[in-house]
Amino acid sequence: MDAGEVLESHRGWDPGSAEMAKKLSDSLNAPLFCCSFTRLLIEPNRSPEHSQLFSEFTNSLPNAEKENLMNTFYLPYRNRVDDRIRTLNQMGKSVLHLSIHTFTPMLHGKLRDFEIGVLYDPSRRQEKEFSRLLKKNIMDNLPDLRVKMNQPYKGTDDGFTTYLRNEFEPELYSGIELEVNQKFYFEGVDIWNKVSTGILKSLKPLLEA
Repeated sequence: MDAGEVLESHRGWDPGSAEMAKKLSDSLNAPLFCCSFTRLLIEPNRSPEHSQLFSEFTNSLPNAEKENLMNTFYLPYRNRVDDRIRTLNQMGKSVLHLSIHTFTPMLHGKLRDFEIGVLYDPSRRQEKEFSRLLKKNIMDNLPDLRVKMNQPYKGTDDGFTTYLRNEFEPELYSGIELEVNQKFYFEGVDIWNKVSTGILKSLKPLLEA
């Protein structure tokens, strides 16, 4: 693939994630932090030392250009989220951070046989309990969909929520990643809205409790 083809593939972006995140943000009156750049420049969901921080298109750039990508894209996004959590903590509030992603239904020729993944750190009691209840609610509201815990990735893999867990104590921060199968996005607006609405209905009672 050339750069343009890769950019349009699942490697370049998460189809539908921004739309779903905005719907949840608007409906739940929660702040929205969205990446408006492709991870082919720099991957905001990887730690600075990770081997996949830069893609094959940027990994060979001079250090000065890599630093520019870090300062222009990576750090502003991550710092905005970090700063908001710290501000809320200083106000005596704990934070539930929902990170919305989508995943390709087929990877390396293997079909992923589920529709929604809930990612969390099993060692954090609040995250574990919230994820258990969220899975139950999603299965009640979207009974035709299969929901798996810590799939297609582990919640403790290298990522932004993992970084933030190291910055904030469990009673001050919970990081939940929601992974939704991209097939719904490409099936059309109606089905994507149905899935988004089902997830919203599943979240609301947990946040109002």
